[in-house]
Amino acid sequence: MKSAHPKKPSVAFVANATKPGAREAKRSLAAAAKKLGLALAPAAEADVIAVLGGDGTMLRAAHEFPGRPLLGLNLGGLGYLASVSGKAFDKALKMLARGRYSVSERTMLEVSNAGKTAVALNEIAFRGGLSGHAAVLDVESDGRAVTRYLADGLLIATPTGSTAYSLAAGGPVLMPGVPALVLTPLNPHALAARPVVVGDEVRFTVTLRSRAGGDDAEPVGVYADGELVFEGMCDSPVEVKKSASSAKLVELDGYDPYDVMSRKLGWTGSSVQ
Repeated sequence: MKSAHPKKPSVAFVANATKPGAREAKRSLAAAAKKLGLALAPAAEADVIAVLGGDGTMLRAAHEFPGRPLLGLNLGGLGYLASVSGKAFDKALKMLARGRYSVSERTMLEVSNAGKTAVALNEIAFRGGLSGHAAVLDVESDGRAVTRYLADGLLIATPTGSTAYSLAAGGPVLMPGVPALVLTPLNPHALAARPVVVGDEVRFTVTLRSRAGGDDAEPVGVYADGELVFEGMCDSPVEVKKSASSAKLVELDGYDPYDVMSRKLGWTGSSVQ
């Protein structure tokens, strides 16, 4: 879903200081924004937060500034979320000043267990420990048994996250506006185990089990966008569902997810003439 926006928004610049040239770029862009008549504001109050960094910086900004529209200016490598390249930074500011952008609301996930809760823009990941043993994970959907995975782990990804960890694990790509989630096992011990796409209103319950005749399983790490949020213990259900809140990403006029996928992920389709 895309929402309306002010014609000339206030802007905040947030930079990943570990990226080469980030501080200089932040100062330069802030000066350019002022010349274009864009008001500078604190990140918590700005109409648009321009995030200088890579996709990891964008994910951190989505968690640090919930509900604020984010524009990704890429100083990193891949830059799928931070899709504006350095040569287009000035053009991006001019488009903001002219109101030539929209705000896309992206699905987020909520994960909870034993009173602890976290949210994710890309995915919730269940990953086994250091022993090297596969985990036994029972998955339920809205109270109905789906399957049992013997695997290194499991991902539940949003459409935004379908191009990240889930894609690397063999999952499908979902376009940003698709109301769906992807269930992707990590190295499952079964040839027939494949990623599954479901509607985004589905509520999952994932429960770690011990192997038949074995001791209690070691905990699995539960990660939200790559950050460990808690450990899933044996026989303790972990709930995953669509969050009531969403992330807001700024899309400049002409934004084309197919073009971004082609440029950033090397997607070219068939080469057959």
